[in-house]
Amino acid sequence: MNKAELIDAMAAGANLSKADAKKALDAFVDATSGALKGGDRVALVGFGSFSVSTRAARTGRNPQTGKEINIPAKKVVKFKAGADLSKSVK
Repeated sequence: MNKAELIDAMAAGANLSKADAKKALDAFVDATSGALKGGDRVALVGFGSFSVSTRAARTGRNPQTGKEINIPAKKVVKFKAGADLSKSVK
């Protein structure tokens, strides 16, 4: 499902216009991004939670040359599915 299909499904499910559904989705993405940038965790009970963790620096290997390279530490977004979502997928 891509963004346009998600907007269509949200509009149909909530009895909204597609424009309102797009605004709602964009607001959710902006609010979630802002919270994660601030180091907060976003938890949606039953659906899952988004959090930020730090991936440590490590040594990797260039697949073309085989030469070792240093990969710097960075922050990554993680998602952990909630119990209801996990059950519905099984």
